[in-house]
Amino acid sequence: MKIHHIGYLVKKLPQAAQAFRALGFFGQEDAVRDEERKADILFLEKDGYRVELISPYSGDSIVAGLLKTYRNAPYHICYEADDFEADMQRLEQTGYVRMGDPQAAPAIGGRRVVFLMHAAMGMIELLEREQNG
Repeated sequence: MKIHHIGYLVKKLPQAAQAFRALGFFGQEDAVRDEERKADILFLEKDGYRVELISPYSGDSIVAGLLKTYRNAPYHICYEADDFEADMQRLEQTGYVRMGDPQAAPAIGGRRVVFLMHAAMGMIELLEREQNG
């Protein structure tokens, strides 16, 4: 598995994107609306690092409660799986607890993602590897 991105909660996505761009980040100009998670998502990159800015557009968004707890802050590391099913099973066998079933992520080309929690480490996201043609 390799690191794909750092998920960063933000209350005001345009202002957060501007602040990241002032640091030299570049990437998408427009956010992708994720109807399932009720959040707007924008990916930016710098020096080989990718951040995913996530901002709820509805009070009942799955990330709205996290934003109240953590404020504007990084909250997960996303790992791109070598073998999605096998890596998910291996993580579960080593103490990670799945926080729901895998779902398609519109901001990442519809690839499947699943969030897992570990008591000693916090939350991670597992991303299905991109299929090459």
